[in-house]
Amino acid sequence: MIKSNNFCIVLSSPSGAGKTSISKKLLKIDNSISLSISCTTRPKRKGEIHKKDYFFLSNKQFSDLIKKNEFLEYAEVFGFKYGTLRKTILTFFNKKKNVLFDIDWQGFQQLKQSNMEVVGIFILPPSKKELVNRLKTRGRDTKSEMKKRMNLVQNEISHFPEYDYVVVNKDINICVKQIKNIIESERLKRSRLKNLTNFVDKFRN
Repeated sequence: MIKSNNFCIVLSSPSGAGKTSISKKLLKIDNSISLSISCTTRPKRKGEIHKKDYFFLSNKQFSDLIKKNEFLEYAEVFGFKYGTLRKTILTFFNKKKNVLFDIDWQGFQQLKQSNMEVVGIFILPPSKKELVNRLKTRGRDTKSEMKKRMNLVQNEISHFPEYDYVVVNKDINICVKQIKNIIESERLKRSRLKNLTNFVDKFRN
């Protein structure tokens, strides 16, 4: 049987473009994917669970992990630190799982510099007006936080050329289908099929 090497799938977008909702839908329809749970120093929001949504750490705990080189990638966003533990990803790979990342462009750049196979997908909102509406609708940001997020949108979107794929989230179900198709295509790349030569050789005898 032909098997594919495991790889990392990164979803990035400006806040409010839908990457978290898309991630949840992808996990429901593709059992070959596991979600990378990030560490963060930001306060826990209502309904969030430690070790399920994030690993909530103090600044000292986070800094200690940096010193020990435990992070595969980490970045500071809106004054709080976020990072991915190396051992978490290796555990998923050992279970033959591809790993889905919900991280920003800083984390993606660091992942590309690692020895991991990485596929980057940038998600755009259909318009600036719709992005503002989505941020207002989710209702978890104060006015000052929303202003900060909107001020960073242009910078975040400027990094889209660094990614392998770009999708526009006008309809979340269509967007999820497009990303699922991207993942399937990447899984079938010849360079990623590790025992393809042995499989083909059977037809030569």
